[in-house]
Amino acid sequence: MLYVMSALYILAGIMHFVNPGFYTAIMPPWLPWHLELVYISGVCESLLGLLLLPRRTRRMAAWGIIALLVAVFPANIQMMINYVNTNNPDLWIAIVRLPLQLVLIWWAWLYTKKLQ
Repeated sequence: MLYVMSALYILAGIMHFVNPGFYTAIMPPWLPWHLELVYISGVCESLLGLLLLPRRTRRMAAWGIIALLVAVFPANIQMMINYVNTNNPDLWIAIVRLPLQLVLIWWAWLYTKKLQ
């Protein structure tokens, strides 16, 4: 599962550069520098995904992922608000993303424990 998690974050981070418009569209309006923050979060996601692999950096990467998931949570809320306001048929995806964040935090938390 570690490799799946690592790949998930690496690929998600790359997607910030492949399709930045998707991410800038869900940025809360009160945040500045939307495109820059999309790129920064993409770099962080990919880097943290890579840092999960070596044992030496795994705990730090897992804590970093937890912090990142908390930091991007407002974007997930904004996505849901946008979808409600536009009657987007994919609203259910935006709604499911909210509790999914808790599952992803729990999954990362599993790797914060000291390795035997």
